[in-house]
Amino acid sequence: MERKLFLRQGFAALGISFIAPLANSCKKNDVTTDTTTDGSETGTGSGSDTCTVAPTETEGPFPTKNPSAYERSDITDGRSGYKLTVNITVGQVSKNCAALAGAIVDIWHCDAEGNYSEYGGTQMQSTNYTSVHFLRGRQTTDNNGLVTFTTIFPGWYQGRATHIHVHIYNASGTSLKVTQIAFPEGSGSALLAVNGYSKGMSGYTYNASDNIFSDDKDGVEMSTVTGDKTNGFSLAIQLNVP
Repeated sequence: MERKLFLRQGFAALGISFIAPLANSCKKNDVTTDTTTDGSETGTGSGSDTCTVAPTETEGPFPTKNPSAYERSDITDGRSGYKLTVNITVGQVSKNCAALAGAIVDIWHCDAEGNYSEYGGTQMQSTNYTSVHFLRGRQTTDNNGLVTFTTIFPGWYQGRATHIHVHIYNASGTSLKVTQIAFPEGSGSALLAVNGYSKGMSGYTYNASDNIFSDDKDGVEMSTVTGDKTNGFSLAIQLNVP
């Protein structure tokens, strides 16, 4: 998976366009879906209800450089966008997916324009945000295995569906899982309501064509997103570690 993503990025850096293979469908467990003509799916999504380890995905190309410095629940840092509350529950497969208390959870994602903090001034991201740290944070799971972050609804950038990066460690700091969170698409979805902010959705890569999410046939990486632009959105997902 990492190789696929970085091959695509390498082609882009050379000015060669990359067209991801279009999957016929990407149905998720517990999701009432109808595939639309643009490759998206209707429904809100609720992820997989099976006790399955979350897929391992790439951290790059914009991982947090010093995640321990950003222990906080509100990661907005003044970035403009629709409010999003992110609720991540960590389960442990070796214990029948019981809640894992004391796990360390890092998240990071792009802003409304598709840019990441801590990077920029390069061909990959022209806007220079190397000196700021917005939309990055760390929390420790409570007794219910839950962490909650306040952030904004992510934007998107070329070649990727809207997503959030997650890195989970045990209490001692040993890495347990690096993965990503997908957003439901189609009629009635928050993604459609936000509509790419000022960029719109022209050229958007839907989950079925995304190099990371296209093979997630069981919906393990698919979140549930509710709410609206006026009151804000709420995302929920359970991510299981070994």
